[in-house]
Amino acid sequence: MGAAGGRWGRRERALLRTLLVIAWDAAWGQLRYSVPEELPKGSFVGDVAKDLGLEMPALRDRGIRVASEGRMQYFTLHGKTGHLVTAERIDREQLCGSVQQCVLRCEVILEMKFYEIEVEITDVNDNAPSFRQEEKELRMSETTAPGTRFPLIRAHDPDSGPNSLQRYELSGDEHFSLAVQAGPGGDQRPELVLAKALDREEAAFHELVLRASDGGEPARTGTARIHVAVQDANDNPPIFSQEEYTVRVPEDVPVGSLLVTLTATDADEGLNGNVKYSLTKITEIASKIFELDSETGALTIVGCLDFEEASSHELEVQAHDGGDLFDTAKVVITVTDVNDNAPVISVRSSLSEISEDAPPETVVALLHVHDRDSETNSQVRCSLDGGVPFRLRSSQGSYYSVVTAGELDREKVSQYNVTVRAVDGGSPVKESSAVLALRVLDVNDNAPVFAEPRYSARLAENNAAGALVLTVRASDEDWGQNARVRYRLWEGRVRGAPLSSYVSVQAETGALYALRSFDYEEVREVRLWVWAEDGGLPALSSNVSVVLEIVDENDNAPQVLYPPAAAPSAAVSGWAGVELAPRSAEPGALVAKVVAVDADAGQNAWLSYELAKATEPGLFRVGLHSGEVRTARFPLARDAARQSLVVVVKDHGRPALSATATLTVVLAESVAELLSELGSAAAAVPGEPAASLTRWLVLAVAAVSCLFLAFLLLLLALRLRHWRRTQLMAATSSSALRGVPASQFVGIDGVRAFLHSYSHEVSLTADSRKSHLRLSSGSCCDTLPARPPPDEPAPLLGEDPAAALPADPSALSVSSS
Repeated sequence: MGAAGGRWGRRERALLRTLLVIAWDAAWGQLRYSVPEELPKGSFVGDVAKDLGLEMPALRDRGIRVASEGRMQYFTLHGKTGHLVTAERIDREQLCGSVQQCVLRCEVILEMKFYEIEVEITDVNDNAPSFRQEEKELRMSETTAPGTRFPLIRAHDPDSGPNSLQRYELSGDEHFSLAVQAGPGGDQRPELVLAKALDREEAAFHELVLRASDGGEPARTGTARIHVAVQDANDNPPIFSQEEYTVRVPEDVPVGSLLVTLTATDADEGLNGNVKYSLTKITEIASKIFELDSETGALTIVGCLDFEEASSHELEVQAHDGGDLFDTAKVVITVTDVNDNAPVISVRSSLSEISEDAPPETVVALLHVHDRDSETNSQVRCSLDGGVPFRLRSSQGSYYSVVTAGELDREKVSQYNVTVRAVDGGSPVKESSAVLALRVLDVNDNAPVFAEPRYSARLAENNAAGALVLTVRASDEDWGQNARVRYRLWEGRVRGAPLSSYVSVQAETGALYALRSFDYEEVREVRLWVWAEDGGLPALSSNVSVVLEIVDENDNAPQVLYPPAAAPSAAVSGWAGVELAPRSAEPGALVAKVVAVDADAGQNAWLSYELAKATEPGLFRVGLHSGEVRTARFPLARDAARQSLVVVVKDHGRPALSATATLTVVLAESVAELLSELGSAAAAVPGEPAASLTRWLVLAVAAVSCLFLAFLLLLLALRLRHWRRTQLMAATSSSALRGVPASQFVGIDGVRAFLHSYSHEVSLTADSRKSHLRLSSGSCCDTLPARPPPDEPAPLLGEDPAAALPADPSALSVSSS
């Protein structure tokens, strides 16, 4: 009971030390567990979530996982409990061989952090001792002295500690006993000891059983049969040239290469001096790599060496002669490392997408780099291919973080393939690479941009409502909803009305439509602003200026300002559009001027005049562009005193529009004759009352009398001047006869146009037969603008009457005979 109590005390103390180590390692980010081998898949190893102080529901959302080096993953994390469990059956002997402490390492990856875990695999007694040869034949001379020792085949148990090979037992014959020697490495070497002299005649063969047992509970055993043949004497054993052979060989040595030739000599002759070689101690791995020629002692390579699996091999070779005398030598093969492994890059954690406004030093991937080679061959340098805004940051141990090194711009690069390269320090170097695909998410950092800095369009007036004017286009370099552009008008006013009542813009396409028919004479130009706004949050916008120019159409006929349209009473009286032309007028004398305007613009307002109808077709002509009516020849006595002219005014539109003006020209030498002609014309009108005719005649006589009296007074004044010795014509002051107003003002749509009329030069004498009326040659402009230029002030209605006088005072003169 005391011994049992002592053993439980030691176990409790070992468990306490294990718990303290686990607690210490967890405090430094490292956990240690211990599990026996051969556990079934899914067996509990440790409570990782509890030991790290983490809650399991949150860990599942944060993507916790377990990673380990190598192709085989022996551990995994239970998704519900957070326990570390076995993912495969673990065979300690297969993993660690003869290593006393078998430790597997893995990492728990949590987002961009990792925690190292070490799991010690403890041995269980799952292997029985076994002999490489189940039967062994020995030849002994009958002269062999008692006490002679013969080496026996050794058993091998891959277990460790108490579960490994512990003892040998021999049974079967009283002539032999068993002795166990301790080798240099602490291994047991069984030897057969001759306890009693042999007598070939008594027994030529002896059958023995060698049993090997381990220390497990229960113990496992293995057996081998030994056949002893008794022969005649052999007194010289073979002797090796050296007790230990040491060989250094690189791991990439070709298969079939000779490593070393073992040499043993025997002084005997004949069969007793024939030496043969055999391997008496070799591991299972080494047996697949090395081969010994039993005749020559040549040790060759028949398999591939791998420094990473075993850096050295130890063999024991026996040389025995025909009489079963032997010698033993040790062969130590040291494998040197060759750079035959490229670095391995493991992506422990990575992002697949990142926002373009991510700040610098944002971690996008966590990498682990490992090289199975040793020393310089395992020193790894990592780098990123150039041209990407990322850099590598070294973390703990063999871990690296890929972080952003600058600002990202999705509009320039929307996706990155970041290549990570790892290069070792061997010669020649070996490298490997891994590619991280990273998509850049869009942020609304670009406002819409119009295709043109400004837009303009021409729209013919009288357009149909809803007509397409133009389409504005704006593009946004962002993506998705951030690049969806909508259009709207900036509210304004046109002629006091809202802009939205004139034009509209389609929100999705940017098409600009006219909502009503435009009139060039009312609106000649519309200026507006179109805004483009994206769908981001917050939204970004820009604007562009649009100028809509209304194009004139020929929709207004010319308007005749002079002569004015005759009222019914004027037409009856015969005074409407009456002009006086002396019968003595020379060809080209100005008789009248037709004045017209056109509300259109440009070519549609260019006017031309032509004489459409006349009483005497060859007597008068009309200026094509001036509208001036002039005499084409001398008036003849046979020409009618009253001439009727019809002038057609046309514009240059397509189709052309026109208007007509009617002029009445009276050929008369004096005012009295003019009045007489007008009176006779009035009398000729049927249905005119006599009282009206009398009234006009009285008025005409009164006017003639007043004129006569004025002339007499003027003549008297001239005589007085002459009496004062002043030249008659130089001293006289002319008196102007102002018949028709010298200037007229006509307004169209609130715009006033100044029209130059023409003036008459009158020469009167006391004798009315010599009086004559001469028209001045001055003319006005060809056409009158429909409205004044916007920068010039409109002419006032009350302009100085003196402006209507001729520039040359001599244009009006009075003479007498």
